[in-house]
Amino acid sequence: MQELHLLWWAVLLGLAQACPEPCDCGEKYGFQIADCAYRDLEAVPPGFPANVTTLSLSANRLPGLPEGAFREVPLLQSLWLAHNEIRTVAAGALASLSHLKSLDLSHNLISDFAWSDLHNLSALQLLKMDSNELTFIPRDAFRSLRALRSLQLNHNRLHTLAEGTFAPLTALSHLQINDNPFDCTCGIVWLKTWALATAVSIPEQDNIACTSPHVLKGTPLSRLPPLPCSAPSVQLSYQPSQDGAELRPGFVLALHCDVDGQPAPQLHWHIQIPSGIVEITSPNVGTDGRALPSTPAASSQPRFQAFANGSLLIPDFGKLEEGTYSCLATNELGSAESSVDVALATPGEGGEDTLGRRFHGKAVEGKGCYTVDNEVQPSGPEDNVVIIYLSRAGNPEAAVAEGVPGQLPPGLFLLGQSLLLHLFL
Repeated sequence: MQELHLLWWAVLLGLAQACPEPCDCGEKYGFQIADCAYRDLEAVPPGFPANVTTLSLSANRLPGLPEGAFREVPLLQSLWLAHNEIRTVAAGALASLSHLKSLDLSHNLISDFAWSDLHNLSALQLLKMDSNELTFIPRDAFRSLRALRSLQLNHNRLHTLAEGTFAPLTALSHLQINDNPFDCTCGIVWLKTWALATAVSIPEQDNIACTSPHVLKGTPLSRLPPLPCSAPSVQLSYQPSQDGAELRPGFVLALHCDVDGQPAPQLHWHIQIPSGIVEITSPNVGTDGRALPSTPAASSQPRFQAFANGSLLIPDFGKLEEGTYSCLATNELGSAESSVDVALATPGEGGEDTLGRRFHGKAVEGKGCYTVDNEVQPSGPEDNVVIIYLSRAGNPEAAVAEGVPGQLPPGLFLLGQSLLLHLFL
């Protein structure tokens, strides 16, 4: 109720306010209109009546829209800003216009737009953003625009659109996305499928065409041939093996992330150790283990060495490197992740006998794991915690502890200090 009173006072005060000098203000067809078009303006002028419902600032020289640009006109329903020189729309420039139904930002130079402001414009029915320099639209940009009927994004620099971008637009009847330089890769296939199935009117479909790759240049999206596409999959593996070598303290830990997907996924390692979190975009080293020129590193040989083939090498593994090692694969169709917890166990530590008893107990039940050529093989999918350690006699043994509910395999590795692991090169 208090907000209604304040709004009413704002309307009464607005009636008494003068119109900005460069503009013409008046009533037409029941709308309070402020016409500031063709005034050679370089900024939004102050002093509008608070009851203005239509504001035209088209064909001026506005370079941008700052935060709070339209705070004086909270009742605005139509805002026309076409044919300016707008490059940036700052966060908060449009957020206060909760009554806005029509917004025209076409024929500008917009490359930086506060998409989050659209989340407040739930009454919006017309959005014109064509003929700008937009290169990216967030997946959730239109999540609140359930009343939107017409959307114009043609003649921009959009290379792709995230799947589901238009899903929230349940009232949409007209969409223009022609004349954008689309990359016709796996990430755009969904748009072809959606455009062919939707009831939304999409004109100029022959001009919704591929710019790349070169072999598809000029091909309309509606005639895009089938592409070999698959979402990423990952499998995090290891290979404990003595391989006839003399066992020495300070072993090398090697993990291997086997990645599949089309297009080829980008591999990323997320490592959580006692000293903090380490993020690595693979690869960060060449085949010789030295840091790549493009990789920032404190030394020529990074502590965590990620190779292009999916292997991660940690020389002289110790207590400081205990933690959770996760590999994440991402391509245009999605992502997949696999993790393993790595801890260090030394011969003679308390709990070794208990682990051994648990292993033998599971062996009697036909569960657990067995070894083939020094590789630990789980005997059933329910066993997701693998423990490798050295016995007091110094011979590698394997045991399995019960899995933790909700935790993904392969689980927890306990590695003896003298164990040497192969690097998968």
